[in-house]
Amino acid sequence: MRPASASTGFPFTAVVGMEDLQLALILAAISPAIGGVLIRGEKGTAKSTAVRALTEILPPVDVVPGCRFSCDPDRPDADCPDGPHAAEGTVRPARLVELPVGATEDRVLGSLHLEKALAEGVTAYEPGLLAAAHRGLLYVDEVNLLHDHLVDVLLDAAAMGRATVERDGVSMTHPARFVLVGTMNPEEGELRPQLLDRFGLTVDVVASRDPAVRVEVMRARLGYEADPAGFIARYDGRQRELAERIVKARDLLIEVILTDAALRQIAEICASFDVDGMRADLVTARTAVAHAAWSGRTVVEVEDVRAAAKLALPHRRRRNPFDAPGLDDQQLEDAINNSTPPADPDDDPPGPGGPGGSGGSAGPSDADAAGGADDAGPAGERAGAESRDSEERDQANASADADSDGAAPVGDVVGSSAPYKARLLSVQGAGAGVAGRRSRAITEMGRVVGERARIGRESGRPHLLATLRSAAPHQQVRGRSGPGLAVRPSDVRLAVREGREGNLVLFCVDASGSMGTKKRMGEVKTAIVSLLLDAYQRRDTVGLVTFAGAAATVALPPTGSVETAVRRLESLPTGGRTPLAEGLLQAAEVLRIAAIRDPRRRPLLVLVTDGRATHGDNAFARARQSAGWLAERGIATVVVDCEPHRGVRLGLAAELAADLGAEYLDLGDVAAGNLVRTVTERKVA
Repeated sequence: MRPASASTGFPFTAVVGMEDLQLALILAAISPAIGGVLIRGEKGTAKSTAVRALTEILPPVDVVPGCRFSCDPDRPDADCPDGPHAAEGTVRPARLVELPVGATEDRVLGSLHLEKALAEGVTAYEPGLLAAAHRGLLYVDEVNLLHDHLVDVLLDAAAMGRATVERDGVSMTHPARFVLVGTMNPEEGELRPQLLDRFGLTVDVVASRDPAVRVEVMRARLGYEADPAGFIARYDGRQRELAERIVKARDLLIEVILTDAALRQIAEICASFDVDGMRADLVTARTAVAHAAWSGRTVVEVEDVRAAAKLALPHRRRRNPFDAPGLDDQQLEDAINNSTPPADPDDDPPGPGGPGGSGGSAGPSDADAAGGADDAGPAGERAGAESRDSEERDQANASADADSDGAAPVGDVVGSSAPYKARLLSVQGAGAGVAGRRSRAITEMGRVVGERARIGRESGRPHLLATLRSAAPHQQVRGRSGPGLAVRPSDVRLAVREGREGNLVLFCVDASGSMGTKKRMGEVKTAIVSLLLDAYQRRDTVGLVTFAGAAATVALPPTGSVETAVRRLESLPTGGRTPLAEGLLQAAEVLRIAAIRDPRRRPLLVLVTDGRATHGDNAFARARQSAGWLAERGIATVVVDCEPHRGVRLGLAAELAADLGAEYLDLGDVAAGNLVRTVTERKVA
């Protein structure tokens, strides 16, 4: 541990009410082979404070002097770009490297010094954040908001233990083994499944509801802010004791025995929770070994397995994207009681430290599961009346709302069926590159479609040929002699790349009594949930506006938490009159505010209604007027017609779609997947 005088952050041992979080971080520090920690929790729960405080108690690291990649002097990397190394080493404090959510790939992986490469013919490599994090901690705050291309980089590094940089035919590789620690607020969206599985342990953090604990939290924080040096000094003894205990646990790790019976118990527990793949078993075994060493034991016991399962299994139990992660304590106890208990270590143990030894890197054992089924349903014929004036329509609408034959009563909640697989929703043109996987956009990843001048010392992937073309005409003026080119910073051109972006999909849903039977409303919710599932997979932002009775309601403002949207939709009651004009205007207001907050994210409005408007005078005429107002502002819209097929159809939703300049689709095509195909093929000017 670094000297107390050098410590400036909040002490790790002063964190109050977060025992599970502290244990998970300590176990990951004892055995890096566990694979890191994901910390989920609401805002203001000191997640980042605890992570940053961890480095103060970690043992120092032996490194080769001058090596930018922190090579171990006892086992230097043979392919290290800074090698070969001398045998002598030096000691430095443990390092925590923070990866910003908005970082570029060049900043994470490192980049080549283009000017030197062109002018001097040498490969000058500038290491990135992964090199700095080698043999340390890599911390990502708001990891669920990380761009997909950076997620891919982390997945590759975590799987291989190395980072590879390839730019314009030049390749560079270096070791990159680190403990990945991420924090996230689930309200802002869940984590991509592939990256979620890479975290060995997960902890859910919530603020205590016990007033006594909250008082202790406030007292500690206020005391630290009033006198940081004095507060840190008071905890110096505890910090040293904890640091020494971690060192002892690391030394003891190799001596811990994981018996065959303990291995079988872990396998039976993981099987009882129906987790995918084998990573859960391996992580649980490594965590149990680390917990035994932390407890000062040389044999894994039931308590070690229990503690490991509580940390390693919750985030691996999700069967679909909308399942909430978690672990039922009683179910865990039942699994432990029904499993084979750990036996005496003399019963043919597999070896010290169990699988993978004490902390050596184990190879990946990925087994990604993918599934999905396309639901199908009958496609209905569209029919509508074409010779009614506005007054006749309003009268028909009112009588439809008054018709209670099979209609959903006011306040009745109808659930959805299993969602079907959605296809790609795309928007015409190229967006500004908001992180996502849906529409075309100018991004930092993807195929090269052009080049542009670099602004100042702006980072980015250079366009080699364009840079050469820019520098070539000036060689005589610059007095070039001999091989190579005289390249100046003003010559550098950056590649313009086309990739994918995320969109704002705003659902405007008719929840009035005119939506008909429970079955009909169930079909509507199933269609919306299917599109929400697609939005989850493609990293979209979603919102939900509902209208019924006398007003429209913003059920969910634009958010990245698709899970929240599904919960709000499932609990949506139906009944009452249809304030269609109010729903359209409320949707327009939501999109206006969203454009101010996030102007680069392009929206798509999905209006789900039967077209009937029954609230107020001249209701349908006002709805058409609102639709025209939306069309004038260029808001792309898809109208889903939910009018029942029994009796004479009014065809009001089709007329509304024409006023909106929107794509029209009958609800009968939704179950067959045509709604998804229509939204997929939607072209926005």
